[in-house]
Amino acid sequence: MPRPRLVFAGSSDFAVPSLDALVDERWTLAGVLTQPDRPAGRRRRMSPTPVAARAREHGLAVQTPESLRSADALAALSELRPDALVVVDYGLILPQGVLDLPPAGCINGHASLLPRWRGAAPVQHAILAGDRFTGVSIMSMDKGLDTGPVYKMQSLEIHPAETGGELRQRLALLCAALLHTTLPDILAGQLKPEPQDHAAATYAGKLDPEAARLDWQKPATELARRICAFAPRPGAWTSWRGQRLKLHRALPLPAAETAASAADAAPGRVWRAGAEGIDVAAGEGDVRVLELQPPGGRVMSAGDFLNSRALLGEQLGA
Repeated sequence: MPRPRLVFAGSSDFAVPSLDALVDERWTLAGVLTQPDRPAGRRRRMSPTPVAARAREHGLAVQTPESLRSADALAALSELRPDALVVVDYGLILPQGVLDLPPAGCINGHASLLPRWRGAAPVQHAILAGDRFTGVSIMSMDKGLDTGPVYKMQSLEIHPAETGGELRQRLALLCAALLHTTLPDILAGQLKPEPQDHAAATYAGKLDPEAARLDWQKPATELARRICAFAPRPGAWTSWRGQRLKLHRALPLPAAETAASAADAAPGRVWRAGAEGIDVAAGEGDVRVLELQPPGGRVMSAGDFLNSRALLGEQLGA
């Protein structure tokens, strides 16, 4: 029996472990679809996607269509004769002609426990919402946004003060492992997907850059979640001495640890600062900042930041 032919569609660093997992003797990886080169870095040089770079390391054929809606793009994909198209964080919409092309369909690895957090930013929204658990879903794609039936899901616990970048890395590895173990049964027709409960769906829209600016009138729990969710990109920030100070990791301070002196502190006031963290008054409760990034500097611990800078008594966000 001939080996199944797969085509992988992905673009970001999140998709790279899944691409690596598909380099397997059980099937033929006929090619890779990824987004075209884009300007990147401070010098805005044209750079390939992380998936394109890794695919070329594997010696795989790479296609970079601007869109899959053109006849030429569909014809180029058809020439690869895929039995299945495996999609992870690709970033382009699959038109019906592409969805209908592979006999085994289009199989997507998504970074949430569907139907919770459909959409572009499921990792960050799980942290913003205070979810205790998230995970990955392997689903059969249809014309809706992450609405297809699900083959398999696997969950993991979100750690306290875990950043969006850290959680994303863990989910990328989990997605790759789940794809690798699930694909053989899907391709053999031995695993049938189950419909989602559409009434329970929540939507994870793209992050609004304006939401990265911290409003210290908000409750401490919300602020700490926002700081963690937005790290490392776009990076939650507050104004400090006329500049942007980025905050990368934080926890809401338990009421038992709040000093009496904090009761009179205005939201945004740094009322305690030490190696264990920088404590800032919020609209409700207090935020302990654990990691931050000075203007033009690197991300560092609160203790390292305070070695050469004073923050105690300063007003953030003024």
